[in-house]
Amino acid sequence: MVEIQREYVAGACNISKEEEGLRLVAGWLGSGLTVAAALAFVALGVPAVWRLTLFLPAAMGASGFLQAGMHFCANYGMRGVFNVGADVGMTRTVGEAESAHAAEFAKKDRAKAFQILGLSALVGVVVAAIGYFLP
Repeated sequence: MVEIQREYVAGACNISKEEEGLRLVAGWLGSGLTVAAALAFVALGVPAVWRLTLFLPAAMGASGFLQAGMHFCANYGMRGVFNVGADVGMTRTVGEAESAHAAEFAKKDRAKAFQILGLSALVGVVVAAIGYFLP
């Protein structure tokens, strides 16, 4: 199997396959914590208001899956960095990719990061609301 090297594309792709794998782990971890907490809250009869805390792991899970699926790290996008290489965590600044368009690229990256954060928060709110109304 031939591995295709990813390239940084402003607002579209700022992480490698290796980085994407870490986001998938976060997605599964957040989802697992959400399900486990929801089951525990219902089984233990935890008051509904405390079930709103399901927002946090649900948003975390959604964020992980969204970032993996979109090949884009929201944190990197907000910071103006990227990593499309095999070295996990080793970032380069957007200006290094194309200094003449660095401001434009950073703006596109922030917009994508806000999109991911907004969608993650929306999922968190929906899951927390469902948890609130569980018996």
